[in-house]
Amino acid sequence: MPATRITLEVDASVARAIAAAPADSCSADLAEAPWTFDSTPGYGPGSSSADPFPDVAPTQGELPADLRAASDDELDARIRAARQTLGDRVVVLGHFYQRDEIVTYADYVGDSFQLARAASEHPSAEAIVFCGVHFMAETADLLSGPDQRVILPHLGAGCSMADMASIDEVEECWEQLEDVFGPLDEPDAEGLVPVIPVTYMNSSAAIKGFVGRNGGIVCTSSNARTVLEWAFARGRRVLFFPDQHLGRNTAKAMGVPLEQMPMWNPRQPLGGSSEAELDDSRVILWHGFCSVHRRFTTAQIDKARAEHPGVRVIVHPECPMPVVDAADESGSTDVIRRAIEDATEPTTFAIGTEINLVRRLAAQHPQHTIFCLDPVVCPCSTMYRIHPAYLAWVLERLVAGETVNQIRVTGSVAEPARLALDRMLRAKP
Repeated sequence: MPATRITLEVDASVARAIAAAPADSCSADLAEAPWTFDSTPGYGPGSSSADPFPDVAPTQGELPADLRAASDDELDARIRAARQTLGDRVVVLGHFYQRDEIVTYADYVGDSFQLARAASEHPSAEAIVFCGVHFMAETADLLSGPDQRVILPHLGAGCSMADMASIDEVEECWEQLEDVFGPLDEPDAEGLVPVIPVTYMNSSAAIKGFVGRNGGIVCTSSNARTVLEWAFARGRRVLFFPDQHLGRNTAKAMGVPLEQMPMWNPRQPLGGSSEAELDDSRVILWHGFCSVHRRFTTAQIDKARAEHPGVRVIVHPECPMPVVDAADESGSTDVIRRAIEDATEPTTFAIGTEINLVRRLAAQHPQHTIFCLDPVVCPCSTMYRIHPAYLAWVLERLVAGETVNQIRVTGSVAEPARLALDRMLRAKP
């Protein structure tokens, strides 16, 4: 399914909802302008205190004062003027989880994979402005042309899940697995190697490069089962990172017993498991998670069913296993979107995913009742750092002949990372 343009007829702005009722949000600071926090290391207001912020993460420089002081109407006029001047020289991509005030300017809206494909399908554009997070912009750079520039409007828009698996930790894990299983690239009598590495799209380019070098593959939330089938056809077991929940939910649906899915905690020897447990494993799950999707609970589902008899509960597979098991359906952001679009009769939907997407779907489909399982207004804190002022800044710099916040993946990482992505593209559900 390609990324698409969307039109909203009802106000779906999470920003305005937070500003109107900051006490009801997960953090009152979310109502503040993001540049207030640019000099403070971290993921920003609303982020989980459980998310360790890496020392090497890029931080955003100071935004020009005139953009910080500009009104919403002034920013709108400046963005539209810059876009008109640039024309087809620039493509603006907006992730499903992006704030409504950004999505309105996007040429294409989709999930990380759809937008990466959209980037690759516009070879004539000189610049691709990716309104998402850092790993998405890296992937767009990998799949776009060598003369194209990929720009991330806010360098602080990272991903805590992606940061939970650093390249040093993954390489150390690989070395420990070699100590247990011997050379990991040597197949046994049945042609299977001991371990196949599989990384979720939500990972750094360095991790994708590691996977490519070691015979592995990238997956998305929509093709994770197909990718695991690909991996099991080549290896005895899978090392799946960085999201434990997507790995567990997918493998469990394929019939892999939970006892054959040990967790790998990079802060413990052998990830916290014994050699016997690793030897018996089918999927080794990295100790990572999405802070947004971890917020959803079975109690929220019980409450939704009690208050809305007949409600259809759909959650993202990054949610914990008990939540996925208790829901009626689970699937990627695009699966959720299509389920609502395909509903022919007025339906009540309780959705377990990021609030910006849920509110936008409710605005687009007023014939349905659509609400988020989590009643607290809490967007993805890093995605939320991209504000129209930063979009105006990068576009106006392009008009002036200057490229700021360009995201580049170096050649030594890019080649194997593209190989891992190419394997993913060929592993179609």
